[in-house]
Amino acid sequence: MDKKVLDHDVPTEEPVTFHFLAKFYPENAEEELVQEITQHLFFLQVKKQILDEKIYCPPEASVLLASYAVQAKYGDYDPNVHKRGFLAQEELLPKRVINLYQMTPEMWEERITAWYAEHRGRARDEAEMEYLKIAQDLEMYGVNYFAIRNKKGTELLLGVDALGLHIYDPDNRLTPKISFPWNEIRNISYSDKEFTIKPLDKKIDVFKFNSSKLRVNKLMERQRLAREKQMREEAERTRDELERRLMQLKEEATMANEALMRSEETADLLAEKAQITEEEAKLLAQKAAEAEQEMQRIKATAIRTEEEKRLMEQKVLEAEMLALKMAEESERRAKEADQLKQDLQEARESERRAKQKLLEITSKSSYTQSMNSSTTALPTDLPSFNLISESLSFDFKDTDMKRLSMEIEKEKVEYMEKSKHLQEQLNELKTEIEALKLKERETALDILHNENASRGNSKHNTIKKLTLQSTKSRVAFFEEL
Repeated sequence: MDKKVLDHDVPTEEPVTFHFLAKFYPENAEEELVQEITQHLFFLQVKKQILDEKIYCPPEASVLLASYAVQAKYGDYDPNVHKRGFLAQEELLPKRVINLYQMTPEMWEERITAWYAEHRGRARDEAEMEYLKIAQDLEMYGVNYFAIRNKKGTELLLGVDALGLHIYDPDNRLTPKISFPWNEIRNISYSDKEFTIKPLDKKIDVFKFNSSKLRVNKLMERQRLAREKQMREEAERTRDELERRLMQLKEEATMANEALMRSEETADLLAEKAQITEEEAKLLAQKAAEAEQEMQRIKATAIRTEEEKRLMEQKVLEAEMLALKMAEESERRAKEADQLKQDLQEARESERRAKQKLLEITSKSSYTQSMNSSTTALPTDLPSFNLISESLSFDFKDTDMKRLSMEIEKEKVEYMEKSKHLQEQLNELKTEIEALKLKERETALDILHNENASRGNSKHNTIKKLTLQSTKSRVAFFEEL
């Protein structure tokens, strides 16, 4: 930092122009670019590199990217505003693509506008993100190339990107011959111009190569540090998520305890009331029986005189009315007792469920264990986080899992349909303009890309196939190149 700017390897003419650029490209722009201004600046950088042909882009994809760039700049397509020739002054396609076909600027504009019209409703940041999502799948996206030699002195290219280290033939920057993901590399070191990579498997010998430029070594060191920083940030995010879940689980445990206490109190009250009501029903039944006995006794000792008979009939009637009333009250009290018993049973069931809920919250530890196990792959120098003293966990309900699965499946289907539609559009455009191609103007990269496409090879599945080979065989292959 104490070195003067002009002491660096910069042009000596004046004025000196500096570009503010990202050194390390995000593997997934949508997830890693948080702020809109960062996304916009990175979009401008990638767009310029595609136009300057520092990142190879096939012709049909160039037209699609151009349509998103137009959407980002002009907003929704309006035929009354965006009339023929409105893109005449715009630089939207790599010169290589323009020179490859016998097409006028008007013909290119017509095809770009056809896709531009389909992007209606997308805001600037959305259009720029769609641009980046397509660009990040291009073979040369985010790859820094450096000239190297192996032990045999073979001239090769080292490609460094967010996925790992890749070895290329100097004449083919699209398809690596060997790939080493970052998670398979234990350590990187360099001395002068010699570069050493130590695989994660300590049984495998290190492999070395020579670089004519020291800056590749410095870049690799910075790349490693950037990767470690990202992993630290991921570990911190994991810690924050665990702490948030801990607080949520504590709140759930408190609520479950309160619900259990309320259930126990309600059950005790209902039990007491049921007992009282049952005793009252028994007492009323006893009184009703006594009234019936009194009525029978009165009938047996009835007085013969008319007055006594009338009085006796009145007493009998009153006794019958009292007995009937007592029987009805007894029946009502019995029903009330049955209802209270039912309420008591429901309260005890609620108490049982509350206890079960509390048991689920306080007994399971699968979530915490899985989160802890997921951090074992982090670098050994990362800080450890002792987050949870209690054995608390989190478990989705079946309904939550079903809903989440349905949402994921829906997004997957929508993505597949969108990808299929996009691929059909690209193939349609490629077929449409194929007849206008000037074969003699095809570059080496055009030919290599077409060969990869005919084999069904893409950036990610090529690297995946290479990494399926054992690390030992890849190291041996590198030495034999």
